[in-house]
Amino acid sequence: MIELRRLHMLRLVHQYGTVTSAAEAMHLTPSAVSHHLRELARELKVPLLEPQGRKVRLTPAAHLLVGHADGLLARWEEALADLESHRAGTAGPLRMCGFPTAVAGLVAPAAGALLRADPALAVEVRECDTEEAVGLLAAGETDIAVIEPTPAAPPPGDPRFDREPLLEEALDLIVPVGHPLALREGVRLEDASGESWISVQPESCGHHQQVMAYCAAAGFTPRIAHHTTTWPVIWALVANGLGVSLVPRLADGPADQPVVRVPLGGDGVPKRRVLTCVRRGGRGHPLVARGLRALREAVPDRCVLAAAA
Repeated sequence: MIELRRLHMLRLVHQYGTVTSAAEAMHLTPSAVSHHLRELARELKVPLLEPQGRKVRLTPAAHLLVGHADGLLARWEEALADLESHRAGTAGPLRMCGFPTAVAGLVAPAAGALLRADPALAVEVRECDTEEAVGLLAAGETDIAVIEPTPAAPPPGDPRFDREPLLEEALDLIVPVGHPLALREGVRLEDASGESWISVQPESCGHHQQVMAYCAAAGFTPRIAHHTTTWPVIWALVANGLGVSLVPRLADGPADQPVVRVPLGGDGVPKRRVLTCVRRGGRGHPLVARGLRALREAVPDRCVLAAAA
C-alpha cells in the first residue's frame, strides 16, 4: 500500500523544486527523501522525477499522482480530525503562526485566552512572514497560519489549503502630536502627499509595497525619508518629527510616544485583509477549531470581524 508520507514528500518536492528543500521542510536527509521517492516510483512502475537544470521537476505521471494526493491528504486530515474528536482530555500542542502584527494583535491574545481557559493545553506560537507560514503548513510544522492575501499566499482554489477571511482593518496615518493633520477632521491620504514618509524596509515584508500602491491610488508618490524594520522604531521616528507613516490598526507603538493616530476618510481608504489558513480537511480538528474560535474572539474592536463561513 502506498504510504501517504511518500505522497507528501512528492508534493513538497513539487512545491520547493528540489529534493534538498523538501527534505529540510520534513527534517530529513535528502538521501532519505530520494530513497522514498525511488521506492514510490518502483511501486507505481512509473518515473516520478526528471532533472531540470539544478532542480528537478515532476513527470506527467507524477503530476497526475499529485492531483490525487491532494485529495488523499485532505481526507487524511479529516480522518485525524474525526479521531481527535473522540479523544478525551486533548492537551495539544496547538501550533499557530503569523506575521508580526498578527502575532502581537491576534495570535498572542488568542493563545493567552486558550491557556487561561485550559492551563493544561500546550500552545506553540511562531512569528514568520506569510511565505514561511505557508511552507510550515505544507510541511505539517504548524496547524493555523494567520496570513495576508499577498502573492506568497495560496490562492483560494489551492487544493492543499483552506483559507478564510478573519478581519479587515483600515490603515491610519500617524503623525506627531501638534501636527496640523492631527487637528483636522476628514483627513484624506492625499493630504499627506507633501510630507516626509517613514516606511518599513521593502525586503522585510509587503507593507512597503502596499503603502506605495495606496499612495499611487491617491495620486502621489511618497517621499520615503527613512526606513526601519519594526513598528516601535516607526513610532519613535514619527514622534520626533522625522515624518509620517501609514500603519494598520493591529500595529501599535509605545504608549509614551507623542504620536497621534489619524483615521483617514474619503474614497479608497487604505485597508488590509487578514486570513486564517489551515491544511485542507483540518478545520474540523477540535484543537484547530478551538484555535480559530479564539482568533475570532481576539479581533479587536478597532478592526472589522469578517463574516463567519
